[in-house]
Amino acid sequence: MPDAPDHIVFDRALLDRRRGRWHAAATSDSPRFLLKAIAAELADRLSLVDRRFETAVDLGGHTGEMATLLEQGGQTGRVLRIERLPSLLGDSAMAVVGDEEMLPLAADSVDLIVSTLSLHLTNDTPGALVQLRRALKPDGLFLCALLGGGTLNELRASLFAAEAELLGGVSPRVAPFADVRDAGGLLQRAGFALPVTDQDRLTVRYDSLFELMADLRAMGMANMLVERSRRPASRRLFLRAAEIYAERFSDPDGRIRATFDIIYLSGWRPHESQQKPLKPGSARASLADALKDRSDKL
Repeated sequence: MPDAPDHIVFDRALLDRRRGRWHAAATSDSPRFLLKAIAAELADRLSLVDRRFETAVDLGGHTGEMATLLEQGGQTGRVLRIERLPSLLGDSAMAVVGDEEMLPLAADSVDLIVSTLSLHLTNDTPGALVQLRRALKPDGLFLCALLGGGTLNELRASLFAAEAELLGGVSPRVAPFADVRDAGGLLQRAGFALPVTDQDRLTVRYDSLFELMADLRAMGMANMLVERSRRPASRRLFLRAAEIYAERFSDPDGRIRATFDIIYLSGWRPHESQQKPLKPGSARASLADALKDRSDKL
């Protein structure tokens, strides 16, 4: 079992309470737009892999969108859902309550693990990745989407500016997110083979900061930082932040922009059949020769 992280960033018990309240009171699918879009993208990427995965895991998908797409895609035999909250599992036939940081899976037990927007909310992401790699069978595949560094930069800047103006200081209100290079490094550190990372950017438009924050609360993405201020924020603060947001980050029609950077990761449990990188110095042609040959043809 990996060591516990030195610094706790997220209050995951608070995350559970917020998601549980939203699930109990949900009357609209509108806050699910992000999960739906990313689950569809992950399913498309999986469809390009010419393999069948007998046992697949939907890890922390929250709404079941990913599990449904895995079942419909024809590449999996059975799909197991893992969630921290029993209420999120509904009547799923194959489901277990578990934590990404204490994975309830035996070593070498599954063929595919897909994680949709949950691992960036773990306090020990490197340890979680190591457990995921161990749970996969040799040559098993891990696919993941998590939020990246530029996510909600407009909201962060507006809240900071409003708080500095009104209170003379700032407190953390938007979670930190990894950049794509850091995410790729985590895959390598966890021992995944053939790691691939890339990033996409989604821009979503809202009438105001308040509609954006309502969606964030519904998705369990409101401030859950351990070091958040315990002093209740005033309505004056949010009204001023909304004004700053509209001044700095609105389109000509008056609607504001919200950025979501999505980092996609994939890696395989090592297996002897996989392609291996060439050893340094083993190439039969030099880069200089290749470039010279290219220039001679121009």
